[in-house]
Amino acid sequence: MEFSQLYILAAASLLAGFIDSVVGGGGLIQIPALFTTLPKELPATLFGTNKIASVFGTSNAALGYARRVNMPWGTTLPAALAAFACSYLGAMCVAWLPRELLRPMILIMLIGAAGYTFWRKDFGAIHRPQHTGRSEFFYALILGGVIGFYDGFFGPGAGSFLIFLFIRFFGFDFLHASAASKVVNVATNLAAIGYFVPNGFYIPVLAAVMATANVCGSIIGTRMALHHGSGFVRKLFLVVVSALILKFAWDTF
Repeated sequence: MEFSQLYILAAASLLAGFIDSVVGGGGLIQIPALFTTLPKELPATLFGTNKIASVFGTSNAALGYARRVNMPWGTTLPAALAAFACSYLGAMCVAWLPRELLRPMILIMLIGAAGYTFWRKDFGAIHRPQHTGRSEFFYALILGGVIGFYDGFFGPGAGSFLIFLFIRFFGFDFLHASAASKVVNVATNLAAIGYFVPNGFYIPVLAAVMATANVCGSIIGTRMALHHGSGFVRKLFLVVVSALILKFAWDTF
């Protein structure tokens, strides 16, 4: 691998780590960069390398939020456990379900999430959890299971969907929703790595370089989110979701 390729992918991973640590969606940058820079590699190898790089940045972001934010563990941990288990199921379904059928549905859901956030100016502004006890545990399992399956089966925008759902159905503000989503993302990434690494679907040196860059980006993003609060996260969320809408529209039509 040439130094210029490492440089390009490290830069893409840095930016992806920044975006992902705040609102998710880092895969919008990191995955296309891998496929463009290394077109001869197997897709599974590139996805495995991407997951290894991402899990380090996401884990760093999760730790950063946990030190500064009162983490809603009663919701986050059940969601993470369900996401870990169901991401395996999603990965298993890749072999026999046509993923292309999902694109129009995901596009509609993204437009709905963006429209709802634009329309409700106070959406995600106040942290006001809506569930406790058994209901919190039950709904967290459902949310984690659905997003985990989606992330294992398809993936793009999973972090952004998590943030929207934590706000809409659990009453979190954008900052707490972003913090909780990172823990769930770590679980889904680890589940994917559990498949890719034992089967040799990764490039060790490249994964190490991209992981380092991803962590650096996540440090910057986490600090900015904690410093500027929910308002900053909301604005970046709308930018990333808009980018996802454009990408899905282009791929669909």
